[in-house]
Amino acid sequence: MNPEEEGRTAAQHFRRKHHLGEQPLGDLVTVIEQTTGVDVAVLNVGPDEHGLAMRDPDRNVVFIGVARTEHPMRQRSTLAHELAHVLFEDWTDAEVGDWSESSPKADRCRAFARHLLAPVEGVREFLRDRQEVALASLSAVVQRFLVSPAIAAIALEQAGYIDHATSEQWGKFYTPQLAARFGWTDQYRALQAESGKRRTPQRLLARAINGYALGVLPAQAIATLRGITLEEAEADLDEAGVVPADSPVAWADAADLPNVNVDLSDLDGDTPYNDELGAVAKRDAG
Repeated sequence: MNPEEEGRTAAQHFRRKHHLGEQPLGDLVTVIEQTTGVDVAVLNVGPDEHGLAMRDPDRNVVFIGVARTEHPMRQRSTLAHELAHVLFEDWTDAEVGDWSESSPKADRCRAFARHLLAPVEGVREFLRDRQEVALASLSAVVQRFLVSPAIAAIALEQAGYIDHATSEQWGKFYTPQLAARFGWTDQYRALQAESGKRRTPQRLLARAINGYALGVLPAQAIATLRGITLEEAEADLDEAGVVPADSPVAWADAADLPNVNVDLSDLDGDTPYNDELGAVAKRDAG
């Protein structure tokens, strides 16, 4: 089985296993966290970093991180790419979000990402029996499945709507070009705003908020996790009705304290310690 077939088969299996059908996937971070239990974070990183998948072998904990970016379709592709590394258990030499490097494992992950985000059957179901597929159809697939023009063009080719030459030509378009030309720039701007935000793994943040509600974690910890100010964090918690539990200190009454017998007889004897204190007292008196 070649990398393309391996990636497609794995993507189809993932969709079937988690009852995702052939429809577009919405919030991919939530999809990954809810289906796999893997923690996902959107982070502030350098301009050349896109994503990574890591595993702690001692605790068997897996983590996916992707970069904040103004390119929402690329971020979704990176998420799907890193999910592939997790599913294929590419731990030893997995690339750190480097899509330019070619290798069988990287090709397999690219194929998985394409088929996960824009399954061929899903594209066929969307376009149905459309006889003529023009550039507007490419835009519609990009907009519906939230993928890059390159991924959409390959899906259209594999679905039998366009030939290879057209696929290569259409794959060179940029999403903002299609959005501006076909009237969905406002939606694209909203997607950009979302992909440009930091995002904390949901389970980690939920545990932190629970700790705050129990009165054992300060609101500043939640603000730090979310990358917002303390005032913003407190306002969000207050609006949601999440307040720290009162933990009154239970003071004991003196009458309730147990009797303790303390033997002080050693303090009255002629111990070396008492002799030394007496000598010091005599010197001071003299």
